Amino acid sequence: MQTEGHGRGDFQHYHSLKSNNTISKDQIEKRVFYHFFKRFFDGLLSIIAIILLIPIFVITAILIKIDDPNGPIIYSQIRIGKDGHPFKMYKFRSMVINADRKLKVLLDRNDVDGAMFKMKSDPRVTRVGRVIRKYSIDELPQLINVIKGDMSLVGPRPPLRWEIKKYTEYDKQRLLVIPGCTGLWQVGERNNVGFHEMVELDLKYIRKAGILFDFYILIKTITIMIFPNNAY
Repeated sequence: MQTEGHGRGDFQHYHSLKSNNTISKDQIEKRVFYHFFKRFFDGLLSIIAIILLIPIFVITAILIKIDDPNGPIIYSQIRIGKDGHPFKMYKFRSMVINADRKLKVLLDRNDVDGAMFKMKSDPRVTRVGRVIRKYSIDELPQLINVIKGDMSLVGPRPPLRWEIKKYTEYDKQRLLVIPGCTGLWQVGERNNVGFHEMVELDLKYIRKAGILFDFYILIKTITIMIFPNNAY
């Protein structure tokens, strides 16, 4: 887990990347063929996945209710999507009620640097929550977001509003594409990298995005769900 900021060498490397990795919106919009098939396969695969995963959905819902009868099964949160448009993202609830309100007192215990929050021993996570987060089961309701068009199966993770306020113009390039349920960050280093490294991985994906690349990331995602990495 990375708990310290970047050293001077990392800082210089990051800014050298910034000067070379700027992405224009025109470059993205020219890939019409790819975006058409991406949307088609996103919807098709999401519908198939929901049907196949119905038993997991039911079991997860029951366990959440047993663990915390007073809370909802599905948790919704406003996230920021493509071009800065907000949308409601769905997850299986893995935290206690009012977890968002309790975040403020935990910000100084953030395990990563930059405009996001990660805490390995987050006291807000429930017993069932720790299990479903480890296997990424809590993310499965986002398949509904994919069908709605708010998200894609593969792409940068959608940030929170407070995170956007800390973004530089360079960081905002993450918002040039539809956010995804999984991406290079999730199938690679995940919690072992800081915010700036995550941005670079997202921009790398945006530049290389293609049908085969998406399927490669999806296959790695399924593998990691079965054999988890250091998710929490």
